Amino acid sequence: MNTKYFDYASTCPVDTRVLEKMKPYFSENFANTSSMHSFGEKIKDEVENAREEILKKINGINHKLIFTSGGTESNNLALKGIAETYREKGNHILISKIEHDSILNSAKYLKTKGYEIEYIENDSEGLIDLEDLKQKIRKDTILVSIIHGNNEIGTLQDLEKIGEICKEKEVFFHTDACQSFCKSEIDLEKQNIDLITINAHKIYGPKGIGALIIKKNINLTPLFHGGGHENNLRSGTLNVPGIIGLREAIKSLDKEELLREKKLRNYIFSEIENINSIKILGSKENRLVNNVCLLFENIESESILLSLDLKGFYVSTGSACLSNNNEKSHVVSALKVLKNKKNGILRISLGKENTLESTKELIIEIKKTIEKFD
Repeated sequence: MNTKYFDYASTCPVDTRVLEKMKPYFSENFANTSSMHSFGEKIKDEVENAREEILKKINGINHKLIFTSGGTESNNLALKGIAETYREKGNHILISKIEHDSILNSAKYLKTKGYEIEYIENDSEGLIDLEDLKQKIRKDTILVSIIHGNNEIGTLQDLEKIGEICKEKEVFFHTDACQSFCKSEIDLEKQNIDLITINAHKIYGPKGIGALIIKKNINLTPLFHGGGHENNLRSGTLNVPGIIGLREAIKSLDKEELLREKKLRNYIFSEIENINSIKILGSKENRLVNNVCLLFENIESESILLSLDLKGFYVSTGSACLSNNNEKSHVVSALKVLKNKKNGILRISLGKENTLESTKELIIEIKKTIEKFD
């Protein structure tokens, strides 16, 4: 049990119950779902059962689920698929400034193909400006893509209000919910979500499996061409063990565990908020239950990370997807709170193995680090 791992937003260990359910699909129930024989049909039934269970989790009664390799592929499929299919309607796409890199870079790619990308403003907590969204939607706008739970600062957007605006303006609404899936309320009907990205390894499932969930009346141009798997939207032999893992992973976080993590998060807030040299980033009210993001005024991120690492504490300086990039986080930059080049960012993301005791030890080490570099 690794109680000093505080980087669950990067990835989670596979839950032992999830792993046990997956094991038979590697060597016993290994048939290809495209095979016509009864063995293949049996495995296909298991995949369809998984599809139905996941859709039921978020009230996807009017949606179809396409299995992918994870969040990055799903985000690419959402933006590029909509853009190419509905180009006759328009070429204007709206995204926020605090999206995951897979959205930002997909948008940059589309810009090279003649699409117009416009960014919605946000406040200092990372909440998008709903009035700015309303004003920027045009007749030629084909898609609005807003991340739900931000992977760095933890801020949760109001999906219902965004969905209402998009529905009223008759524009497709996509949300990246990789961090919030199973941790915050998601109801595709109530929140008027047309497309949503999810994955497994943020909720104690395996890496390499995710999904794009799409309203049934929406057509997409696929990224891959092949045998026409997944309603002709994602060709390739299905990752059955991964799909079973995703199905089981949606059961891994109950209300009691989420409440426990929220209490640990709030405990960290209470211990940190009176330290003048530290600022809590993101919204404290509208936030992922397991996220703490801190801004250090006079200590660089790498110094904090290395100091804690030497004591056995595993945290992040922001998004793990950018761990080898020395540039400042685009998310934090969008908040307009950085004062100097020495500002350091520390992301603490809580999970099942963190205890109150290990959390207290982490806070002690953070305070020691401040004293050492002050």
